[in-house]
Amino acid sequence: MTADDPTATRGPVHIVGTGLLGTSIALALTARGVSVTLADTSPSMLALARDLGAGTIARADANTASDTGPTPSAAGDAPALVVVAVPPDVTADEVAHALRRFPDAVVTDVASVKSVLLAELHELAAGDPRVELSRYVGSHPMAGREKSGAAAASADLFIGRPWVLAAHEDASERAILTVRALAADAGASLVSMDADEHDDAVALISHVPQLMASLMAAQLVDAPERALALAGQGVRDVTRIAASEPRLWSAILTGNAAAVSPLLRTIRDDLDALVRAIDRAAAEGPLAPGAVAGISRLIAAGNDGVARVPGKHGGARRRYAEVTVLVPDEPGELGRLFSEVGEIGVNIEDFQMEHSPKQKVGMAIVSVTQEAAQPLEQALEQRGWRVVAP
Repeated sequence: MTADDPTATRGPVHIVGTGLLGTSIALALTARGVSVTLADTSPSMLALARDLGAGTIARADANTASDTGPTPSAAGDAPALVVVAVPPDVTADEVAHALRRFPDAVVTDVASVKSVLLAELHELAAGDPRVELSRYVGSHPMAGREKSGAAAASADLFIGRPWVLAAHEDASERAILTVRALAADAGASLVSMDADEHDDAVALISHVPQLMASLMAAQLVDAPERALALAGQGVRDVTRIAASEPRLWSAILTGNAAAVSPLLRTIRDDLDALVRAIDRAAAEGPLAPGAVAGISRLIAAGNDGVARVPGKHGGARRRYAEVTVLVPDEPGELGRLFSEVGEIGVNIEDFQMEHSPKQKVGMAIVSVTQEAAQPLEQALEQRGWRVVAP
């Protein structure tokens, strides 16, 4: 970013909410030299974000001060952009509050639901001319982690990730360009959608998967310890995102209920069909008529769905070869493996690590291009690594 770049984000930027997304946006902007002020109803969260270098604490907290009070800039300057990064059930009120409080600022939010939020804002604007929606553009960066809060924030969180800009019909060109600049400066890839399309999309690729992970993980609560001791990477992969904040996800899912509900009904129908096939096999034996076909259809449909998920860098999904290497469970060994793979001249396309309980080694599964797999295996074995045959 340069001082005369007309497309760059201009400060001060005021960020309301110093959780994972709010603090990560602040860190990305301050790293580019943009002046950022912070506000949060939690003094400890606010102080942590400040101490991480996300910005300065606002002189007057925009969450608690009156609409006519002093601006929240530490320097006394009104913000050019306000980013509302609070839970979706309170986002509309905070956006309206910012529009009233800063009559010259563009306001955006990063909530994961858009249609309900926009309807709430239209209702608020109808009763208050200060809620000028031409200065508002909704957005949603498609990035996150299982952990929440400022402690999990990173300036690199949005690099290469989609950032949805959900502009409504009354949004001004200035507001749209300002939010586009924010996404670009955070390193994200901009995607334009209307509110309904966004909500349908995130229900499919984010909200329902969260519920599926939580449903499966809930089955483990009363599982025998001997069964859990057998857990491998499969159950870890399926349940990884289940370690999420219940209150936040309750607000997200109820806010997007209209899009989530039909998907759950479709899954219920598929599950009912699967239960019928499994019940038939349980009652009549594994070769019961229709049992194998019913199960096979579902697994095959899953194969087709996985094949449609975009691959690395958002392009067509590629099939990589996997090289499995035993790595001693000692400090520095995994780093040594990565370093030596680089010295061999092979790029790691993907990676996962599996551990067996009470074992002193882990299995590093390195995904590489098909043509690189065999030379990599040979080179690693020559360097003393134990490569596990597929």
